[in-house]
Amino acid sequence: MKFKTIALAAAIAGACAVAVAGPARNVSARKHPNIAAAQRLVDQAYQRVTAAQKANEYDMNGHAAKAKELLEQANAELKAAAEDANVNGK
Repeated sequence: MKFKTIALAAAIAGACAVAVAGPARNVSARKHPNIAAAQRLVDQAYQRVTAAQKANEYDMNGHAAKAKELLEQANAELKAAAEDANVNGK
């Protein structure tokens, strides 16, 4: 019982730390307006998943956390796409 309480507290603390940070927007809206818009949507999705976790007291069998990881990966790919476009002079 005590282990479950500690594990739950650690999971909530970790989720809160990530929820505060969320995926960072790194792309210049002036240079890449479409990619910047996609990053804003990723951020909005991340915030909605966080809200869903809070509403469900984080009991989603890890699926919400996995979705947030994937959103962070999507954001990283968007940043890489913009950087590649910068290198190629676009």
